[in-house]
Amino acid sequence: MAAEKLPSYGGQALIEGVVMRGSHSVAAAMRAPNGEIILKTEDLKGIYISSIRKFPVIRGLIVLWDALSLGIRFLTLSANVQTGEDEKIEGPALYLTLGGAFAAGILIFFVAPAAAGHWIESLTGWNPLVGNLIEGGLRLAIMIGYIWGIGFMPDIRRVFEYHGAEHKTINAFEAGAKLTPETVKGFSLEHPRCGTSFLLIVVVFSIIIFTLLGPLPILVKLLTRVLLIPVVAGLAYEYIKWSANNIESRLIQWLIKPNLALQRLTTREPSLDVLEVAIAAFNTMLAREQQAKEQSMVL
Repeated sequence: MAAEKLPSYGGQALIEGVVMRGSHSVAAAMRAPNGEIILKTEDLKGIYISSIRKFPVIRGLIVLWDALSLGIRFLTLSANVQTGEDEKIEGPALYLTLGGAFAAGILIFFVAPAAAGHWIESLTGWNPLVGNLIEGGLRLAIMIGYIWGIGFMPDIRRVFEYHGAEHKTINAFEAGAKLTPETVKGFSLEHPRCGTSFLLIVVVFSIIIFTLLGPLPILVKLLTRVLLIPVVAGLAYEYIKWSANNIESRLIQWLIKPNLALQRLTTREPSLDVLEVAIAAFNTMLAREQQAKEQSMVL
């Protein structure tokens, strides 16, 4: 009899904390300045549990919105734990924050490289194919340079430590290991479903798709870069999901090596107290998931 497939749990690093996400709920654990671990939970509703999540490509966009909206709210919550304040980002403020983040990301990672590539192409007279490849190379360089650069900031390095703890905890769970800091510490910093891998695949897919479009006038080129972002992101998600589901294949293990290598820039080796926080978040989420499963069986 085949072994039961484990659910695909995920998480995000916070300020002195970790949020873990299940199918029905999320749970965050944050280390307060006095050393206490603060736990916060909430049930997922609406689009997060809608049947629309079953549709390929579209579900990738939902996951992206999920990661951004939930991430910003819980990042704010974790900052509040450190400062003792009670600020919230929700409603219009949340949408404005997300809109600003999207706009800045599109400008820096999509529009600017496209404009630069087109300018170099016009200046040199090179083939449009070369210009598109230059654009893609610039996009990749900007992404890696940005991640590498912020990694030198002490506060970000600390967040990256919690990111590593999140990966190790999920890896330990998926391996059936006991979730104690000492045991979890021995597991890998990398995980195939990491958001860092998603970013890399978005860039790679954008290079392929935009290059296939061929030569375009500058305004049309910039417009396609923006309008096709949902398509690129949706396809990238499907690739990440497919590779994670077929991780036993040697071909897949070879293909995802660049993804795992990039994660070395966004993770740091966590201490035992950091692992304790990640484990607390995961166990809290897991308990709520089991509770939701039992309630659905009763109904």
